[in-house]
Amino acid sequence: MTYAYLFKYIIIGDTGVGKSCLLLQFTDKRFQPVHDLTIGVEFGARMVNIDGKQIKLQIWDTAGQESFRSITRSYYRGAAGALLVYDITSDLESRRDVKREEGEAFAREHGLIFMETSAKTACNVEEAFINTAKEIYRKIQQGVFDVHNEANGIKIGPQQCISTSVTPSTSQRNSGDIESNSGCC
Repeated sequence: MTYAYLFKYIIIGDTGVGKSCLLLQFTDKRFQPVHDLTIGVEFGARMVNIDGKQIKLQIWDTAGQESFRSITRSYYRGAAGALLVYDITSDLESRRDVKREEGEAFAREHGLIFMETSAKTACNVEEAFINTAKEIYRKIQQGVFDVHNEANGIKIGPQQCISTSVTPSTSQRNSGDIESNSGCC
């Protein structure tokens, strides 16, 4: 399937906070309660529609363990978006360790989009990825991101090749005035 843009995302956060579960919920629409620890990075992709344009989200799920930091940091380069994930205490509102207000204040202080999600219930998972894609697309439209510089984590999608040719009429074949157009956009 063709797409207008490809956006590279990374998912970052400590080990066991649900990064892989968010990726699985977004890409496969399923929750896996027991998940092996990510070693290095895992990868997923999904197409979304933003303002009538197909956008491919290429999502890199990084390991949270300190021992993999040197590996996972290399994936930070060239990312258009990042989801910073933390655990409030595994969807247990009554045992919440991080108040919503604390997360909102952190996001505001650092100029981030804030959204609480749940991979288990799928609450706000779509919105987290799509709202981030909308913000990236808005910045492309405003000229903030240079789409020709892949270091920004954005690639222009593959162009569809259109090939046309003109079949000359009998009189053109005889006169030598044959025009043939074929090419790729």
